[in-house]
Amino acid sequence: MADDTSRGVREEARPADPQARAYADPAPVGLAGFALTTLLLSVINTGLLKEPGGILPVLALAAFYGGLAQFVAGLFEFRRGNTFGATAFMSYGAFWLTYWWLVQHVAGAGDVHNALGLYLLGWGIFTAYMAVAALRVSVAVLAVLVLLTVTFVLLAAGEFHGGAGPSALTKVGGWFGIATGLVAWYASAAAVVNATHRRTVLPTGPR
Repeated sequence: MADDTSRGVREEARPADPQARAYADPAPVGLAGFALTTLLLSVINTGLLKEPGGILPVLALAAFYGGLAQFVAGLFEFRRGNTFGATAFMSYGAFWLTYWWLVQHVAGAGDVHNALGLYLLGWGIFTAYMAVAALRVSVAVLAVLVLLTVTFVLLAAGEFHGGAGPSALTKVGGWFGIATGLVAWYASAAAVVNATHRRTVLPTGPR
């Protein structure tokens, strides 16, 4: 009788459906990886940081935090059934991975300003329609995507303008990028702080 009772307790303790287990929200990680990488690159784009090797920390973040970690966050959003989150995090994770690869190869490729302009403009178009979808997510995420759309368009225009150094448009795009990164950091902080405290400590706006 005791054996039957202990076996019943063990069976009750075991999840009936392993697929029904709860997964933590991957959005704070994805947003944080995006935010920090965007902030550091944007500081360089503004011209505030002029060190020749300043791009190296950006490349490290682009490969592992903004790139790999954000891409994995997108995979977990797929598992949670969040189409918006999966599309956003996997896409921007891929963006940072392509950026990491491009910077290492563009120096020996000659004049690629127009090609890079098209590359950035394409990301701007993608971000614009993601901003439309974000109207049903939160004000914070919507603000991130609106600011990012403007950033991409300005950076694309700066590349089309060409020139040896960062153009005025690129510098303005850098300032918008800083604003984008800061708002993304706030959205990440809100998600993790609110989840930890189990109440709204940092509001993100209505859905």
